[in-house]
Amino acid sequence: MRTGLLTEGGYPYASGDAGLWCDRLVRGLGQHEFDLYALSRSRHQEEQGLLPLPPQVTRVRTAPLWTAEGDGGAVGYGRRARRRFTEHYGELAGAVCAAADGSASGAVADRFANALYGLAELAREEGGLGAALRSDLGVRTLERACRAPGAPRTAREARVADLLTVAGHLERALRPLSLDWYGEDALGAADLCHATSGGPAALPGLLARHFCGVPLLVTEYGVHLRAHYLGQGPGAAPAVRALLAAFHGRLATEIYRRAEILTPGNAHARRWQERCGADRARIRTVYPGMAADGFTEAGEAPERADPDTLVWVGRVEPAKDLVSLLHAFAQVRRQEPGARLRIVGSPDGPEGTAYLGHCRALAAQLFPDEAEGAHAVGCNPVSFDEIGSPDAPTLPEVYASGAVVVLSSVVEGFPTGLIEAMFCGRATVSTDAGAVVEVIGGTGLVVPPRNPRALADACVALLRDPERRARLGAAARARALELFTVEQNVAAFHGIYLEIVSHCPVRRDLLDASGAPLPFAAPAESHVPAHWPATPTWALPTTEPAR
Repeated sequence: MRTGLLTEGGYPYASGDAGLWCDRLVRGLGQHEFDLYALSRSRHQEEQGLLPLPPQVTRVRTAPLWTAEGDGGAVGYGRRARRRFTEHYGELAGAVCAAADGSASGAVADRFANALYGLAELAREEGGLGAALRSDLGVRTLERACRAPGAPRTAREARVADLLTVAGHLERALRPLSLDWYGEDALGAADLCHATSGGPAALPGLLARHFCGVPLLVTEYGVHLRAHYLGQGPGAAPAVRALLAAFHGRLATEIYRRAEILTPGNAHARRWQERCGADRARIRTVYPGMAADGFTEAGEAPERADPDTLVWVGRVEPAKDLVSLLHAFAQVRRQEPGARLRIVGSPDGPEGTAYLGHCRALAAQLFPDEAEGAHAVGCNPVSFDEIGSPDAPTLPEVYASGAVVVLSSVVEGFPTGLIEAMFCGRATVSTDAGAVVEVIGGTGLVVPPRNPRALADACVALLRDPERRARLGAAARARALELFTVEQNVAAFHGIYLEIVSHCPVRRDLLDASGAPLPFAAPAESHVPAHWPATPTWALPTTEPAR
């Protein structure tokens, strides 16, 4: 089977997101062929190069989403093409404005879809859309939709600067429409398109389905629409936020409607997809696969843990709420004076660096250096380390050093750090954020976010009860090995690939090199020389004999 793997800002780039997951999937499905179609996010990502690829990857094609295309000048179309562009882009903008107040209907979704595929067909015939979408004609078309009767107030209040911002964003998001990936020598030759996220990554799959009938599978371990909402800064104008949220909501709805199967990574992502109109019957939850081998030694030696140490591991950023964790640890110390806290992680960007400095200052204020005697050197019960330092050489050793692993986030997607702690057989205390409860499944303690007292009480309860820690740690390790390994992830996608291809119609005009039909070109029952009624005989109504 040939699979077109679609990514945005990820695999196969060395600095991409979800690189490990995609690489493990491709290597685990060595019996299939993979063609990689990757959209890059920055020049830096492209300069970092690609990861080493296995032999089953037969083709790699890339396209940038970060370069500036079009200069806002004239459109290089003829009169007829300009008229078609104005019609289709006007319909798409009208559907976006109609949905900008959050009230979307089936008619709006159909209007958006028809306009999207109309633009794709125009781009295929004219060689692209970039200049048109950023042109004066494109901005005026967007403005007319915002000023049209019935448009919401936020759209009508959009200023020229807001319209230019929205037009530039739409050009980047719709750039896959202008790619030459949809012929019989590219995605058109695939048996299946697998998009590793929603949004622009899934757009090539939508177009391959529209032009060539290739079935589409969409995997979302982090919901693209949710990430867009969270990524909208407070400084953005209300009109810009409303219009872009409406566009991404309409695009997500179309992706969820057309995909043969959706595979969210957890119930939290599944609920987002269902709220956007995804059919529950076509959703299969597939947990991310993680390599458990490196954590085996720590998981099989729980006695290595320091019974008085709490461990936190992750990216240092405000969403992780280390401030609440430090205040909770202050309460833990009042009840357990010998307790210690290890914070291990790197800051995430300039904001994370500033947040780490704030947390260090708070720890120094809450816990002055302590010394056992007048002639001893004092030390702080809270330590800050990074993976790879002398005190924290590897992740397994960090998890193995503590009796309890703590997660204090207020916003969390899929908590990979918790799964790593579960592989190590450690008891956990977590805040109820994202998919935490689903991952823990009763093998750890869960408390409300931003509640230092509840977090402290849970930590003290486990520090004082080693037998309970051991039971929870063993149960957590068994659950992680059952649900969250690479093997279960690869097996799940292997079955889903076969399910999709065996149920979707295959283009019979495609032949292999020898001229024989490709596999799955005809259903198995078509080779049986018999006529099969539409309704089986056992399902036909029976007639009682007359008495």
